[in-house]
Order: sequence, then structure tokens, then C-alpha cells
Amino acid sequence: MSEPEVLIERRDGLGLITLNRPKAINALNHPMALAILDALRAWEADDAVRTVVLTGAGERGLCAGGDIVAIHNDAKNAVAEGDSAQADSPSGKFWRDEYILNALIGSYSKPYVAVMDGIVMGGGVGLSGHASHRIVTERSKVGMPETGIGFIPDVGGTYLLSRAAGEIGTHVALTTARMDAGDAIAAGFADYFVPSDQIPALLEALRTADADVAIAKFAQPAPASELMAQREWIDACYSADTVEEIVARLQGYDAPEAAKAAQDVLSKSPVALKVTLRSLRNARAASSLAEVLNEEYRVSVASLSTHDLVEGIRAQVVDKDRNPRWNPATLADVTAADVDAYFAELGDRELGLSASKEQQ
Repeated sequence: MSEPEVLIERRDGLGLITLNRPKAINALNHPMALAILDALRAWEADDAVRTVVLTGAGERGLCAGGDIVAIHNDAKNAVAEGDSAQADSPSGKFWRDEYILNALIGSYSKPYVAVMDGIVMGGGVGLSGHASHRIVTERSKVGMPETGIGFIPDVGGTYLLSRAAGEIGTHVALTTARMDAGDAIAAGFADYFVPSDQIPALLEALRTADADVAIAKFAQPAPASELMAQREWIDACYSADTVEEIVARLQGYDAPEAAKAAQDVLSKSPVALKVTLRSLRNARAASSLAEVLNEEYRVSVASLSTHDLVEGIRAQVVDKDRNPRWNPATLADVTAADVDAYFAELGDRELGLSASKEQQ
């Protein structure tokens, strides 16, 4: 028999969660999310569990994100059939439980140590970025790549991005830039830097010491952040109110990094860019992670019946021609109504998370 896709263990005062799909860089699917959710709920009431630890199997990363091939199939069906009940689709149900899990992690009553070694993208950020203790290594590559597949940052990603220093989060979201360890700590996606060869010893120390004490033994000064060094042009350009103005400022700024960022932005889905910018600005004004997740759920469900999500996954993951044909094709072609449609309320299908308690 094959091994479970997520390993759940309780040992030596630790609740151990190991994402166990190394060939897929531990991409998260619905059964995995449900297994983690069940374990966290049980451990919160279990006095024998002192600390929760999240790791990923293999050498490539903690988690490459959600299983977007399955989402692609749902999206194709929704577009073809004009399906108006996307919240009841397999992907809609997955997102509901995934976001409930993200909210629980964000409000968890026990130390939750996330080892963000290697690749941590999308849904992987949802499992780790809201943890109480977030560890990165020299191998960490952290990001929200959604606009590159016609999607919008979710799993509470807009909450984290909107609270990054200055406009770093806007830059990361619109360009899908990857953050290294120094960037992730500076942007508020991680807390501690521990060299990867010290992770086994850290995990051993967690068996006998409280999380703060164990991590303090191995944490080293964070590497310098290249993003923080570029705050001047990032803040000047991304503080604009529209994506068009952001691009214009980037193109007009006298820095090669700004010109490159403009090219990166313009390669992404125009409608996803505009929806993402509104999501980020809304998240910045939100009072809680739960409030942001509720809105992200509306946006994600709406995305499921859009051309760009189907086309983006096709181009990047299925056919891999890296040549998506976006529709609308340009920023100028995206109307206010196009953007508004992503934020439409879902009636009795709302996620409905409370700021004080995760959905039961």
C-alpha cells in the first residue's frame, strides 16, 4: 500500500504533520486539508500535545500550493456549462475547508511551528504563513504565484501581503516574485532563519523544550532582504490606485528593476491583476484574517467560471507552452463590472468565518 499523503503523528508532546507528496512538492489536496483540520482540532483539546510542527517530505519544499490540475478540471466544466453553483463544486468545497483550516491555524491556541524549507507557494503559505512560529532556511522560496495562472492570491495571502512593509506585498502579488529567506522575514511571511542542516536538530530539540526556547538555540540573524533594499522605487510605484498607473510609474522609474517589474506585471492576467489590487487594498483595511478569508472565498469561487483561470493553468501547467491568451487581453479592456463580479456575495454559500472562532 502507498503511504498516506499527509502523515499525522503524536509523539513526545508534539503533534507532527508531514505533507507527504514529495513528487508533487507536497501539493495540497482536499483530503490532506481535512486530515490536518481534524488533527488540529483534536490536538487543541489534547493536553498531551504541547506544540504542533509542520514539515514537508523530500528535499524540494514544504508545499508547492494547491492541486491546480483538479481545479483546472472544475473550472473547465464551470465555463462550459455556465455553472452558477461553483461553491458546491469539488474545488469550491476544497477552498471552503482549506480556508477554515487557514483561519484555525491563525487563531491556534498552541505553538504551531512551520518549517518553510524549500518551495512554499500558494496553499503552502496558507498552511505556514499564519503559524505562530515560521521558520525559513537558505533554500526557502516563498511566493503567491496566482496572477500568473489567472487566479487571485488566497488562503489568507492577501492578509499577509497587505501587511508587508510599504508596498512590498503589492509588488510580490502583481509580479509573482519569489521571496528568499531574508525577503520573507522582512515582508512578514516568516519569523526565524535556521540553516537547513540544523532543522533535524531543531526538531529534536522541540521534543524536550518549548518552541521559543528550542528555536532560539538554532535561529541565526536573518539574511539581508533585497526587496527591502529596493523599497524606494517599490513604494513609489505600487502606491498608485490602479494597475495602469502602477505600470506607468514602473516604466517611468529610472531603475532596471522597475522596468523588469513592469514587464512581469504586464505578462499576467489583466483581470486577475485588477481584482488582486482591489483584494489587497480591501485586506489592508480589514480587521481580521477571518474577514479577509471570507472575501477571498467569494473571489476564488467567482474565478472558477472565468476564462483566465482555465487558460492560465493550461498554459503554465497542462500544456506548458507559457503563452496564455488572456481575455480581456489588456488592462484597458477590463471593466469595473468585470472586477465587481468577483466580489459578489454568495448568499447561503458564504464562508461566514467569525473573527473570534474558526468555522465548525
